[in-house]
Amino acid sequence: MAAAAIPVILMTLFWGVVGIVLPIILPKGPNRSLMQCILVITAAACWLFWFCCYMHQMNPLIGPQLHTTTLIALNKLWEGN
Repeated sequence: MAAAAIPVILMTLFWGVVGIVLPIILPKGPNRSLMQCILVITAAACWLFWFCCYMHQMNPLIGPQLHTTTLIALNKLWEGN
């Protein structure tokens, strides 16, 4: 299963706007550099979190594979038969 390019591009553009464009257009003030830093770090962290979750859905971890006899034994133990 391959990842679709459209969601990756759209989310990258969205967080790119938050992290690149918004810090540039912030109004002048005493806390401008702090707000710029907050926007850049927030955009980077949110994009990375979203990207990791999205990629994990594309390639999930495979659970343990049990033998048939082990499954039968677990089934009997858990059902109480």
